[in-house]
Amino acid sequence: MAPHTASPPSFSKREFRAALSMFATGVTIVTARGPTGAPIGLTANSFNSVSLEPPLVLWSLARAAGALALLSGTSHYAVNILAADQKALAERFSVKGGDRWSGVAYADGISGTPLLAGAAATFECFNRSRYEEGDHVIFVGEVEHCTHRAGVPPLLFHGAKYYTEHPL
Repeated sequence: MAPHTASPPSFSKREFRAALSMFATGVTIVTARGPTGAPIGLTANSFNSVSLEPPLVLWSLARAAGALALLSGTSHYAVNILAADQKALAERFSVKGGDRWSGVAYADGISGTPLLAGAAATFECFNRSRYEEGDHVIFVGEVEHCTHRAGVPPLLFHGAKYYTEHPL
């Protein structure tokens, strides 16, 4: 008979993070409008597709993140997949404090959500559901509209460094 609970980890948090960093991911900035209508956004690399029918995507955010309450309370958000030339933007939106939006070019999407200019792709999502798991909240978005720029190389993150693609 299978156990009903997982065994305690045999590794440290540091070892776990190091192992996770070996998985190369794309880099996104999740954007929305706060209660006052001001744009909000943060860098996230925990993005994944869930379903084609209906079109669903997911991303996760630490429960300790300052933007959690704002993003949980909004009806819509956008996931902007960054292009290789948007490393500075990824870094800007990953740092706490400061005016992340100063000088950033964006346009409003169909629900008024900020869409970053130059992104490789955007997914405009209805904030469908949230699941609390461990120290993160998993957001599932139902995609209402998406666009992409064919041939644009993506920004990648691996081993705590930024990269772009190099075909093999």
